[in-house]
Amino acid sequence: MTANPQSVRLSLLVPVYNEVGTLETALLRLRRLPLETEVVCVDDGSTDGSRELLARLQRNGLIDVFVAHDQNRGKGAAVRTAIAHATGDIMVIQDADLEYDPDDLPSLLQPILDGKADAVFGSRFLGGPHRVLYFWHRVGNGLLTLLSDMLTDLNLTDMETGYKMVRAELMRSLPLTADRFGLEPELTARLAQAGARIYEVPISYAGRTYAEGKKIGWRDGLAAIWHIVRFNMWPPRPRIRPFEAKPRPSVARCESATPRNSVPGAPALAE
Repeated sequence: MTANPQSVRLSLLVPVYNEVGTLETALLRLRRLPLETEVVCVDDGSTDGSRELLARLQRNGLIDVFVAHDQNRGKGAAVRTAIAHATGDIMVIQDADLEYDPDDLPSLLQPILDGKADAVFGSRFLGGPHRVLYFWHRVGNGLLTLLSDMLTDLNLTDMETGYKMVRAELMRSLPLTADRFGLEPELTARLAQAGARIYEVPISYAGRTYAEGKKIGWRDGLAAIWHIVRFNMWPPRPRIRPFEAKPRPSVARCESATPRNSVPGAPALAE
């Protein structure tokens, strides 16, 4: 049976590091989603004014939870902090750089609402519109996904995608430890080890150039090979228990005069 999208709360986990140029637009786009959402932002030691902007946006009601790291610790560490502060039924990682389109989130949510999936990956390589950029990045993504699939026995097309949506009870149960971009192969390995039902859906992708602020580099690609091997070949002790989704109790939600995603005084986003 398909659940009503308004019957679940989606926690949007937003790690932020020097994204002052796109941050407000990203949050406005998240807030106009036709979903019950909770926005959890973690500033990971930004030095470009992102932290001050986040504080202002929280006062304006665009952010539900704002946490700041004293120093840069990496995307994985920021996501773990966000998980610890999130209260929703389902969680998804949303980068603040707008490479990933928030309008794709309802499509990611649907397999979970339908009771078919415990986790959904948004794949950049299943035919969605995307900006044409670096050839060798595409080759690298393919090789990393192939290695991960060999060790997890999954048939993903995009292991490194930044769009990973997971049931909250499952996400909280996973022993995540990677601090930087090792989060992607670690989360994939832990979901496979938990026996999670994983779906992929096509998404659009507007990648950035390095001049536009892209942060991941070739060193992260080499590190990802090590992360894939160690997170799959040396699983945590004790081993992850197989995940079984618990039925959610039927609870009537109170309707307020102002929808959760309607923020008084917030500027309209240009179409």
